[in-house]
Amino acid sequence: MSGPSREDNSKEDERGEEKEEEGNRLLEVEGELDEDEEERAYESGEKIVVVDFEFDSVDDSIVPPFSWKKLWMFTGPGFLMSIAFLDPGNLEGDLQAGAIAGYSLLWLLMWATFMGLLIQLLSARIGVATGRHLAELCRDEYPNWARYVLWFMAELALIGADIQEVIGSAIAIQILSRGVLPLWAGVLITASDCFFFLFLENYGVRKLEAAFAVLIATMALSFAWMFGDAKPSGKELMMGILIPRLSSKTIRQAVGVVGCVIMPHNVFLHSALVQSRKIDPDKKGRVQEAINYYSIESTVALAVTFMINLFVTTVFAKGFYGTKQANTIGLVNAGQYLEEKYGGGLFPILYIWGIGLLAAGQSSTITGTYAGQFIMGGFLNLRLKKWLRALITRSCAIVPTIIVAIVFNSSEASLDVLNEWLNVLQSIQIPFALIPLLTLVSKERIMGSFKVGPVLERVAWTVAALIIVINGYLLVDFFLSEVNSILFGFVACSCTVSYIAFIVYLISQSGALPSGLVDRFPKRFSFSGN
Repeated sequence: MSGPSREDNSKEDERGEEKEEEGNRLLEVEGELDEDEEERAYESGEKIVVVDFEFDSVDDSIVPPFSWKKLWMFTGPGFLMSIAFLDPGNLEGDLQAGAIAGYSLLWLLMWATFMGLLIQLLSARIGVATGRHLAELCRDEYPNWARYVLWFMAELALIGADIQEVIGSAIAIQILSRGVLPLWAGVLITASDCFFFLFLENYGVRKLEAAFAVLIATMALSFAWMFGDAKPSGKELMMGILIPRLSSKTIRQAVGVVGCVIMPHNVFLHSALVQSRKIDPDKKGRVQEAINYYSIESTVALAVTFMINLFVTTVFAKGFYGTKQANTIGLVNAGQYLEEKYGGGLFPILYIWGIGLLAAGQSSTITGTYAGQFIMGGFLNLRLKKWLRALITRSCAIVPTIIVAIVFNSSEASLDVLNEWLNVLQSIQIPFALIPLLTLVSKERIMGSFKVGPVLERVAWTVAALIIVINGYLLVDFFLSEVNSILFGFVACSCTVSYIAFIVYLISQSGALPSGLVDRFPKRFSFSGN
């Protein structure tokens, strides 16, 4: 009996190939469904497609040459990120540093901006190289208990920052309305304005970025105008930038300058914003190109923020350094002091300050809402509509802010004390953004060939350690001055022990500790490795 013919064999082969192709298609569909089930910073249709104008290469590992047109297409996320360097809390730190320390801390402002730039570049790097933002990566890389702690800490930091930003906007509205609108009314206006700006995103990411560009330009023009009116000493300004000076009387302001640079929610935010451009993470040349453009854009954006912070610091250094008002000046009464010092004129400096403060507050509250959406969606993997997520994250900050505005409406001193507590709240959260970032960006399993090198890794950990130590000093100094009861001291000490233990745990997962110490941690506390 003869075997099967060649024709039968070929038909069986064809049927086998068809089944294999059908199986591959099913796997692809399943993969797409799995991806759809996960929260993403931007849907595929929302991302901006970066077009190659003059370069066409088959080899995806080659980085295309520099193009001004492509740099323009990548411009946007870095400027949104830079808003956190200009929020009302930062402006208050600037004016207090200028009034109390004069020009002597300008060098520290410059180097603090450099440190902030390094951290933000790493945040952008991890977002581009992995195609996922930091909150999403933390969700997969840490066990559930650590993930929820990190999420809770990030939300606390965001609420603290949001209260400062909304109160700053409300103060500006109060100034510009000549006191007609109370603080709580300004809070409500700021909250509603935030939804209006987020509505612009429905017309494309570029429209929202353009709105932020207008707000940053408004700040720059307002504070540059004040700088021109104040006519600070050019010689003292240059000496302040180039010659490091620090005294025991200005140590608290110095700590404030550095502490304001790193905002925990901003580290999460930048890693998500860079995903607004469509980049294939499998094409190494395109990924490196995106990292290069984002690095240029972020550097330019933070250079602009440095100049704006410089303007504010020097205006108050020129007007109030060495005066009786220096130790009492804050965000609430700064406009009044400016008007008394520099007078009215064609454009009264009080209203110029109010316009700049309003732009700072409005822009930072919007980015805060944006960050809240990414943090909540990333850590918890919530598939909610954007307006609903925005409503939830807004409510978390607006409700306590309205309470604050009503309670502290008539007390400048109470608002200053509240601001100190909010600064402490954010300082506490800094390690819980920096340590996961530096841990993940150094892992080849996550970053592939884009993991940071050993030299950059050591520099980044050194900067992070410096920032954490400086903020630790702020915490110790604050609690020593505020803790007056045994019960409060006991609670503070207990929380501090838990706080330090969690930081040590996070560092142990990074590989920064000696292996002998790491082995002491139970395996159930280690990375999931998913």
